[in-house]
Amino acid sequence: MARVQRHHRFPQGKAALLLALLQAFCLTSAATPAQAAESSNLRQRPNVLLIVSDDAAFGDVPWGGGNAAMPNLQSLANDGVAFGNFHTSPVCSPTRASLLTGNDPIDVGLGAFDYAIYPPTKGKPGYEGYLTRNTATIAELLRDSGYRTVMAGKWHLGGPGHGGWGPWDWGFQHSYGILTGGANHWNQQVFGPSPKNPEHRALMAQRIVPTEPYFENGRPVERPLGIHSDDLFSGKLLADLEEGRSSGKPFFAYLALTSPHSPLQVAPPVIKKFVPYFYQHGYQGLKRLRYEAQKRSGLIAADAPFPDQSANWLLQRWDALSEAEKQSEARAMATYTAMLEQQDQTIGRVLSYLRETGQIDNTLIIYLSDNGPEGMDDEGPTANPTLSRWVNENFSQNPADIGRGNTFLEMGANWANASNGVLQWWKWYLAEGGVRTPLVIRPPVGAALQSRGGIRQAYVNVKDVPITILDYTGIRAPSGRYQDRAIVTPTGLSMRPFLEGRASSVRTEQQWVVSDIFGNSSIVAGRYKASRQSRAMFGDGQWRLFDIQADPGETTPLNASQPQRLRQLLDLYMSYAKAKGIVPVADNWSPWQGYLKTLPRPAETPLPMPASPASAAPASR
Repeated sequence: MARVQRHHRFPQGKAALLLALLQAFCLTSAATPAQAAESSNLRQRPNVLLIVSDDAAFGDVPWGGGNAAMPNLQSLANDGVAFGNFHTSPVCSPTRASLLTGNDPIDVGLGAFDYAIYPPTKGKPGYEGYLTRNTATIAELLRDSGYRTVMAGKWHLGGPGHGGWGPWDWGFQHSYGILTGGANHWNQQVFGPSPKNPEHRALMAQRIVPTEPYFENGRPVERPLGIHSDDLFSGKLLADLEEGRSSGKPFFAYLALTSPHSPLQVAPPVIKKFVPYFYQHGYQGLKRLRYEAQKRSGLIAADAPFPDQSANWLLQRWDALSEAEKQSEARAMATYTAMLEQQDQTIGRVLSYLRETGQIDNTLIIYLSDNGPEGMDDEGPTANPTLSRWVNENFSQNPADIGRGNTFLEMGANWANASNGVLQWWKWYLAEGGVRTPLVIRPPVGAALQSRGGIRQAYVNVKDVPITILDYTGIRAPSGRYQDRAIVTPTGLSMRPFLEGRASSVRTEQQWVVSDIFGNSSIVAGRYKASRQSRAMFGDGQWRLFDIQADPGETTPLNASQPQRLRQLLDLYMSYAKAKGIVPVADNWSPWQGYLKTLPRPAETPLPMPASPASAAPASR
């Protein structure tokens, strides 16, 4: 736990006391007026607290119909604003690259996801699978402007054994955590073994679970056992903040939690209270309940259509499950929800520290999820066969053990789809369920804000978050160069003018955003989105145009009614893909199973597609 107060021993005796006073006077007198002004200006700058939830769904927050008690997050939303149209990448490391740089993922090495790199992209610029040195992180920029920079939790942007560099090489003066995408929440076991790692292969053959390396300021350390990841990471962050509090410098604190990322693990007593609710309502009932809650809160339009749940052949009907299956599934979703409730308590602990130390009013606080909920299953089309076999061989299947470190649960596609409410699909996909997530921003007290509380429907991209942070801290984003290296100029935009009522949107239709990964592609311009989903990932490869403001569930393609708009967006996407060197992905390649001999069903009826190029189109991002 962090120390709330530091006690300094004063030298004993009059001589020592006089010496100390003289030293203090000399140090004070030595400061020039310019240095004093700079120090005063630095103290007036706001602190920044950036909290990232790992795989939380659009519908998990209180205003989304979520079942976890989250009073601390609700309080932040009441004092600031929540967003209903915030978009990330569909998997974690590309999101985190944009979050810390303001760049598109492919510009800085994360056009590829390190757990599933499409073989033909290896060696191609933009597909390195780690954060490349042609960018600058906000941690570097804030550090070089006098901020203390601390980070705890999940990095997943490179480092020893992964290519690239760890957080200690990217501007964080204090850092603690893991370099990979996840880990056991109670002990030092890995989230999943790497078949490419000889040591892991040898341990797997002996049915021994490999350990996950933890790093503190670049040095390998042993992780204490029996402490949940939420407590571990928040405790480390608070200790670092307290250690540097007497410096008087503002801080940038990045708390990158690994909850509620699988394996689903949390103290068992918290789980039990949620089981009856999920057993009673099941998949379809939960999705409908969250959809209705989202309309009531204003998170989505009151007339937003509810998606046809029978349209996705991957999803099961709750009433088709056996009694034992219903109980098992209810326990899995209850565990996931209990993790969210504990996460909110963790947020509350950090807020309490800031409140008790008198720092909370001068702190910009941002909360977001890095992508939609995980829909990977233990078996079936959405399973990773290697991971499933490893789980069955090494972890307890006893229901009495659920939540403990000797179990490995995932929520699966059915609960992932249900937890999103109106949205369809989940993590890994560019459908709204994979990329539209919660975002809460609470500016420093006293900062201009058009209105506090409520939900904003302006489209926001994750690369806009770091530029917003720089705006509030008075730091200009670099263009072209940073120190001794050439960089890609960030394309993120500041949300501050919108938050203060000086702009009607964060991004205009001309400031469009492209996403492309795993053979799935999308481009969003204003309220419109054109997207395609690959055949190997249960789509048909066809482009569809949606109005994601009126129809966030992407139920009704607008191909026939707005062919010119679709053509404009496709032309923009093709120009972007050519400029960035996007590598087309074979339609039989899956990020979980590699090249498939047979493609998953179903075949779709071809949609109308505009044949002629657009006469005019937006021209900038």
